[in-house]
Amino acid sequence: MTKHEFFVDMTCEGCSGAVTRVLNKLGGVQFDIDLPNKKVFIESEHSVDLLLETLKKTGKNATYVGAK
Repeated sequence: MTKHEFFVDMTCEGCSGAVTRVLNKLGGVQFDIDLPNKKVFIESEHSVDLLLETLKKTGKNATYVGAK
């Protein structure tokens, strides 16, 4: 599986909880959230576009940083 790094404009536990919910709902992902640095690391076979679209469902600004 490829590991991808995303920037998500998270400011609190509620924000990271929203990210956790949308990624768990998507399924087929393993992820780590770095709240202080506003980063989400996702291991998945899903396309970057699908992962980014899923992260944007939180209502937060999300951008793709690159493969890790």
